Amino acid sequence: MLLSLPTLAEPQHFSVVEKIIFAGMTIASGYLFWRRFGVVLNKILKSKKDPNFHLFPIGKRAWDFFWEVFCQAKVIRERPLPGVAHALVFWAFLAFALVTLNHCATGLGVGFLSPDGLIGRWYFYFAAAFAMACAAGILGLFIRRFLVRPKWLGEKLSWESGFIAFLIFALMATYLASFFVADADTTARILWWAHTLALLTFLPLIPHTKHLHLVLSPATIFLSRGSYAQIPPLSGDEDFGLVAGTDLTQLISLQAYSCVECGRCTEHCPAANTGKLLNPKEIILGVRAYLNDLGPASDQALLGKYNSQEAVFQCTTCGACEFQCPVGIEHVPILVGLRRGAVNTGAWEDDYGSKLFLALERGSNALGISPAERDKFIQKQALPIFDGTQEYCLWLGCMGGYDPKGREIVADFARVMNYLKASYGVLRKEKCTGDPARRLGNDLVFQQLAEANLEALAQNKVKKIVSICPHCVRTIQEDWKEYGTPPEIEHHSEFLARYAENLPQQGKEETIVFHDPCYLGRYRNVYDEPRTVAALAGTVVEAPRNHERSFCCGAGGGLAFLGEETGERVSHNRTAELVATGASTVGTACPFCNTMFRDALSAGGEAPPQLLDIAQLAARGLPGHSHE
Repeated sequence: MLLSLPTLAEPQHFSVVEKIIFAGMTIASGYLFWRRFGVVLNKILKSKKDPNFHLFPIGKRAWDFFWEVFCQAKVIRERPLPGVAHALVFWAFLAFALVTLNHCATGLGVGFLSPDGLIGRWYFYFAAAFAMACAAGILGLFIRRFLVRPKWLGEKLSWESGFIAFLIFALMATYLASFFVADADTTARILWWAHTLALLTFLPLIPHTKHLHLVLSPATIFLSRGSYAQIPPLSGDEDFGLVAGTDLTQLISLQAYSCVECGRCTEHCPAANTGKLLNPKEIILGVRAYLNDLGPASDQALLGKYNSQEAVFQCTTCGACEFQCPVGIEHVPILVGLRRGAVNTGAWEDDYGSKLFLALERGSNALGISPAERDKFIQKQALPIFDGTQEYCLWLGCMGGYDPKGREIVADFARVMNYLKASYGVLRKEKCTGDPARRLGNDLVFQQLAEANLEALAQNKVKKIVSICPHCVRTIQEDWKEYGTPPEIEHHSEFLARYAENLPQQGKEETIVFHDPCYLGRYRNVYDEPRTVAALAGTVVEAPRNHERSFCCGAGGGLAFLGEETGERVSHNRTAELVATGASTVGTACPFCNTMFRDALSAGGEAPPQLLDIAQLAARGLPGHSHE
């Protein structure tokens, strides 16, 4: 069958002059590439080393590299149509690596793949299949960028992207056309030189454009921090966070230069979707612009000309940006790092923030309420005190211990634990986990809270913790590790799902739309468990944005304590989506989500759906439970 197909036409020989011209063009193209890429690489390498970065264990890195780079799985999963088009282009580049090497070797008279040989002919056909796929893919991406023009790509048309798309298409077209001419035909030589010109023009353009991600993003993905939205530790007493260029680390600089400007982060950002100043893509590009203009040795402030302090403090740390990014950029650590720099140096002045930090320093909770109120709640509900003999320590948290609705959730969860005959107790004294201080960048307050809590848990011989708050779970499980070894902890959705078969099936004809909390879903990858629990009380339906694409409630990142938002309220945006499903109940699994939706539903008009935590839904089916 291969014998009946046309073969790739290549010039039979090149004159000495042609070889000299080709060698000169190749050297010039390589020089122009390195002239810019060398500068970028130097800026990355001269950035300070990342504290606590470990390359090993390497297994997960290798798998992520294979899955996200070679398989393009994340690119395709989050934007299927353009993702497939991009993957076709990428896979064609891989297939063309050998073709390109042979092309250059042929120009110097030392080609190693012959169109007449079995292996060469087979491989050239293999590459031709990818060339056709690549041509179709790049054409689709061109139409999307210049005709469809999704707003997330940016309002300004990138003509350099159009030119590069043309060069890629030209590479494929000249290669495919070479199958339909004879070796001795002058057209074959013209096509060879046209292909060469496109290739050698494309190469030096890479480091000058967003297409630098072709070179850097594989390294960015391989050299991730190892876990989702991981906030790195500060290195010593003189490290205040991201204040100036000297604070930019190698990973941050690498990620800044890897940005492909696709806008996926912006598309899913709750702040950007509700008319606020924050645009996560522009934050990363701002860091890149700083590096380009000033470099990593500059002591000029990162916030100001290149990035807005106001924008940085509008982030809810929901992590949607980081989850969506196809090139491995870790936005949350960068945003928190910029907050650290502003807070720890006193550059951030905010009345609400100051009040919050003072409440955490002097008291025990972010709401600034007397601990005596928590004691009264414990006594009223007859919650057992943890004495070291029980299996679980029920962690109340600020919302569970002080917020009226949060207390209702705790009370119902305790009723379920009692029904299941679970062994548990609450601590007599409990401080805030430090989540809002951590996300807002106040490391001193966070450290004080983490150390005090770790000491209290150790003194009480706590081995297992269960909490109704995903923020508490994340902070205890991950962030406290800087200061000690926290006990095992799980979210109440995981506990309840494990015993779901032992809980009454209510059998009500009720529809429940479940909202995935950011710190439970994207941060912890817990999606099925809360739905299992909610299904005890009715039929679970989905909002358009669900699971990994769930839209934030607006409370995270300490924003629940920072007063009124600018633009549309994030909670109102999400609540409108939940109400539009027509469900009679909105199910939550986070007290912060609950309080944000409570306010939004009360402002939404007549007969809003009821709002219940999954613990309340489960408790509703217990014997003797009264529910209005």
